Amino acid sequence: MASLLRNLKRPFSLTSLVGRGAAADSSSRPRHALSLCTRKSSGNPYNVPKSAEFVARVSGIPTMARLPYRETADGLDAAFVGVPIDTGTSNRPGARFGPRQIRVESAMLRAYNGWSGAAPYQSLMVADIGDINVNLYDLKDTCRLIREAYRKIVATGCIPLTMGGDHTITYPVLQAVAERHGPVGLVHVDAHSDTSDTLLGEKIAHGTPFRRCVEEGLLDCKRVVQIGLRGTSYSADSHEWSRAQGFRVVQVEECWFKSLAPLMAEVRAQMGSGPVYLSFDIDALDPAFAPGTGTPEVAGLTSIQGVEIIRGCRGLNLVGCDLVEVSPQYDTTGMTALTAANLLFEMLCVLPKIKYLG
Repeated sequence: MASLLRNLKRPFSLTSLVGRGAAADSSSRPRHALSLCTRKSSGNPYNVPKSAEFVARVSGIPTMARLPYRETADGLDAAFVGVPIDTGTSNRPGARFGPRQIRVESAMLRAYNGWSGAAPYQSLMVADIGDINVNLYDLKDTCRLIREAYRKIVATGCIPLTMGGDHTITYPVLQAVAERHGPVGLVHVDAHSDTSDTLLGEKIAHGTPFRRCVEEGLLDCKRVVQIGLRGTSYSADSHEWSRAQGFRVVQVEECWFKSLAPLMAEVRAQMGSGPVYLSFDIDALDPAFAPGTGTPEVAGLTSIQGVEIIRGCRGLNLVGCDLVEVSPQYDTTGMTALTAANLLFEMLCVLPKIKYLG
């Protein structure tokens, strides 16, 4: 039994695939193992996800993009982190399962951006650092737990790429981010402005985070843009408060039937060189592209426009990003989580210090 336990503790290696006696003889190794050895010995000092060329997508424990799991952000340039809560939702719950399903669908991701040539795993040390431990019975306490966890993450210099969870989470995340960077610019992509003062008498909910952020001075309000807002409203001009703070509001009707690349050129000029946070609610996309969400609104952005927005953030001083409100149980095909995984990869590909090849 002691011998068995010692063997279980040994790290997996390719030599175990080809036999100990033949390990030193490269001619006896399978061709795919030789190819993988060549890639791993190329001198890349960064974490590289497992490639589906050599390790089946259905194998292993799901981590974001099949990256290594790390317990902390120490030594990382960027980290994927999950915040599995939905106790701030006003309609359909289920976003607590978002991070888990996004990780599962992220097995489809590969190492390079085929259009821009971004090579994140040759540029940054990236890992999946798991989920924040939340209090499912107390939303205010959950916000405290998130804030404290993100203080530790950003204190290392790591850029968090967050998987929600409902949009409540952006408030405590921005509390931690602003403590380090000061008031930040915000690129907010959403069907809803999330600037309500209260919901059912409560100050903390997924429809109130950016009102709380303004009140606490976490945002540089002249450097805030909200893109994709739409739907029926509680008043004739439900975006009056946002505009009064200095936000630029881009309603979805201004996005229909066009590329958003020109818009994003204007957004880059608006954001300047200061720190910027990107928050993307999956319900910004039309339900035809992302049905698995709690508060769907018709006539939304296309998935192409979502990618354009994120790619349009290239060159910004991004200090954090999130993708929220994926509720997988409302999407039998898995496309919403798959779309979310791809959008998170696009976020990784526009972070500062990313190298572009080709």
